[in-house]
Amino acid sequence: MSGQLHELGVAELARRLRTRDVSAVEAAQHFLARGQAHASLGAYLATDEQATLAQARAADARIAAGDAAPLAGVPIAHKDIFVTRDFPTTAGSKMLEGYRSPFDATVVRRLAEAGVVTLGKLNCDEFAMGSSNENSAYGAVRNPWDGSRIPGGSSGGSAVAVAARLAPAATGTDTGGSIRQPASFCGITGIKPTYGRASRYGMIAFASSLDQAGPMAHSAEDCALLLSAMCGPDPDRDSTSLDAPAEDFTRGLDGSIEGLRIGVPKEFFAEGVSADVRAAIDAALAQYEKLGAKRVEISLPRTELSIPVYYVIAPAEASSNLSRFDGVKFGHRAKQYADLLDMYKKTRAEAFGDEVKRRIMIGTYVLSHGYYDAYYLQAQKIRRMIADDFQQAFRQCDVIAGPVAPTVAWTLGEHGNDPLADYLADIFTLPGSLAGLPGMSIPCGFGAGGMPVGLQMIGNYFQEARLLNAAHRFQQATDFHLRTPEGF
Repeated sequence: MSGQLHELGVAELARRLRTRDVSAVEAAQHFLARGQAHASLGAYLATDEQATLAQARAADARIAAGDAAPLAGVPIAHKDIFVTRDFPTTAGSKMLEGYRSPFDATVVRRLAEAGVVTLGKLNCDEFAMGSSNENSAYGAVRNPWDGSRIPGGSSGGSAVAVAARLAPAATGTDTGGSIRQPASFCGITGIKPTYGRASRYGMIAFASSLDQAGPMAHSAEDCALLLSAMCGPDPDRDSTSLDAPAEDFTRGLDGSIEGLRIGVPKEFFAEGVSADVRAAIDAALAQYEKLGAKRVEISLPRTELSIPVYYVIAPAEASSNLSRFDGVKFGHRAKQYADLLDMYKKTRAEAFGDEVKRRIMIGTYVLSHGYYDAYYLQAQKIRRMIADDFQQAFRQCDVIAGPVAPTVAWTLGEHGNDPLADYLADIFTLPGSLAGLPGMSIPCGFGAGGMPVGLQMIGNYFQEARLLNAAHRFQQATDFHLRTPEGF
């Protein structure tokens, strides 16, 4: 039995744990061994077998005592942007090398309360800034479908851990597409809930008005189980947490999608979308029509503006959030300096990577006197217009669908001298993030080089259950989410 554990999704593994066909300790040991065997992928940044097995033994005790927690004993891994007491947290940066938090992030705590066992911490772009997972201070992550290609970012380590069956599921964060894009590139399922649904407490901040946590797993059913545990109000710790009650997202999974209106924005199929991605998306939409859904042509006219808007607002918030990393209270401190100002300069110069420095500089510039009104204020106005475009669209449809990215995963180093190329790849995920809408990626086919293609589904506020229902029905009719890279 243990030899097949990695082939199970969260839902099936949880069922076998409850029936005691397998123990939490056996499951944890199996996945820890797989992580070590495939360490060359670069997915894990930290593991602690002793801490993991202690959690697994506690889970087995809960199950033996009749605890009906839906995720009791299920092993998962966390993106290294969530602080954890039992494991170091670096946010993929030398700035926080060796840092250990005195508390768990709310998302980590809630999943632990639901019974999950933590396998370790997963690689990510430094401070979640990137679309390729090449910006980690601890090395790039490799896509298991083709080791010469990027896995997407910033939650690349999470996507790879799930795709390569090193963990049944993982947490991720999405600021401008950092759950959806790596999920697409690695052939797994990932969902970003409505902004504020999951607490940001203990999630190291990049852009506070955009950052949102979500699960990454093989199927919509698995994501629904995890999201149910992750979400809920956290008013005492996170002022941006929404006063929306926790919800069981598994309840409506099997509902009919007959008559579901799927909006297809013409802007998502404009010049720049590769033919292989377009073909996979068209085939997925045709499958939905076979399932009884209706395709509706819509427009999101300010799609192109989402790139300049995002890359003004997100760096502006990053420049503010990352000002706390100055070498005074925690994190890296330069060993030699002349005075306090010199310490600040050398500490930040030594410990921040190029992409983080680039975004801090952009953010500081757009917030500076004389440029705030011209850049930041105008970007916020257009952000509101982008959100309004979605509300206009939702008068015509129930969900919106299209590609996650214009192409499949590119090769490592391909955009090394052109950071703008990475930014442009986010064009279809940024609009939903700016509007704070829930969105997900589901595997829907393969493109050039046999690389996975993801279908993006965007819902209106608090419509995660509808998205998960639509995704689940698609996955009942297809097998893309069950396919595994060769050798894994």
